Amino acid sequence: MMGSSYLVYLVVFLIAFVFTTTMAGEKEKSDTPTTVESVDLNRYTGLWYEIARLPNRFQKKCVRDVTANYRLLPDGKIEVVNRCLLSSGEADEIKGIAKVVDTVSNSRLKVSFFRPLGISLFWGDYWIIGLGVNYEYAVIGTPNRKYGWILARQSSLEQKQLDEIFNLLRRQGYQPEDFVMTQQQ
Repeated sequence: MMGSSYLVYLVVFLIAFVFTTTMAGEKEKSDTPTTVESVDLNRYTGLWYEIARLPNRFQKKCVRDVTANYRLLPDGKIEVVNRCLLSSGEADEIKGIAKVVDTVSNSRLKVSFFRPLGISLFWGDYWIIGLGVNYEYAVIGTPNRKYGWILARQSSLEQKQLDEIFNLLRRQGYQPEDFVMTQQQ
């Protein structure tokens, strides 16, 4: 069962995210990360393990075993189930929906976790800026670079793969040292 404080943090994040995205200047809009050329959504769906993330308010209480599970829906949207373990050992889970906004590449999505009465009120950017050839890892970013995640199909990546991902993050304008590694068991 999702904690109420987690929901409050999520709502605050979404409001702040929409505000900062809306207020971004023209310079920032022209200097955004580059998404991958193409994403096969059928290959992309399934279980992903969080390898690392930029610290953020809405995951503040997640201490380990963070996963994201994506399922393609008949209408083309994607069901999102994010799960983590809290310091108490209790599982925390939140469900959301994603929609593709760049149907040519499928690499730019919007995600909503605040859905009162099934209506998505706030949407956050979810840009796939890196993707392994065999979909073994994915690098997620946002236009303002405030949020970022490294995901993998396995609970860990080899150092060589991490080094490649960190180099990609640098080329995309991120600071890899700002990412926090996620403990997976």
